[in-house]
Amino acid sequence: MFTIDEWSCWMVRNKIVLILLLGLPLILGACLNLAQPKNKVEYYTLEYDPPLWDDLPTLSCTIRVERFSVSPIYNSNRIIYRDRSFKRQAYAYYKWRANPGNLVTYLLGRDMQQSGLFKAILPSSSKFPAAFILEGTVNEFLETDTHNGWEAKLSVSIAFMEENEPDISKKILFQKTYHTNRSCRQKHPRALAEAMSLAMSEVSGEIINDIYRFFDKLE
Repeated sequence: MFTIDEWSCWMVRNKIVLILLLGLPLILGACLNLAQPKNKVEYYTLEYDPPLWDDLPTLSCTIRVERFSVSPIYNSNRIIYRDRSFKRQAYAYYKWRANPGNLVTYLLGRDMQQSGLFKAILPSSSKFPAAFILEGTVNEFLETDTHNGWEAKLSVSIAFMEENEPDISKKILFQKTYHTNRSCRQKHPRALAEAMSLAMSEVSGEIINDIYRFFDKLE
């Protein structure tokens, strides 16, 4: 038979043990979280050499390349993929180094500048006057998963305009949308970045060629 003091001591000891037992999972979980490193985010970008051109004469036109807008679905640094109809997913630990709109704008402007086909290619931030404006939208910039493997899908629309034309009906010189798919060599984001680079190189070359041929037809 316990005395009142012995009973009180027994209750206190058991409460302490119970509290320790309840807190043990939290302590162990915290230790495991400290022991295991967090998943590292991997960043990817596009890499390719600017398209080569034959010895064509340089056009005496100055073009400002505005920052391309992006479809709301792909307006993110996260790599978006499609694995079934009406569904889009995003990787948690694989991202683009920059927004698709910035990537496409920079690479297209770089390719136009290094082509040597135009007198000057200016960025959107430039304060120098330009005779022509190139605007565009990145419609699609994603990985598509099929039974045969992964593909990089790129779709870009452009509008080429005359800067100082007051008549809006004459301001837009031409519009066009470019689509391309490139197969990934492996099912991995690095292979996607490689395939998307090839897709961007192809689209960039087509845009540059169309702009150049537009002026060529006027002469």
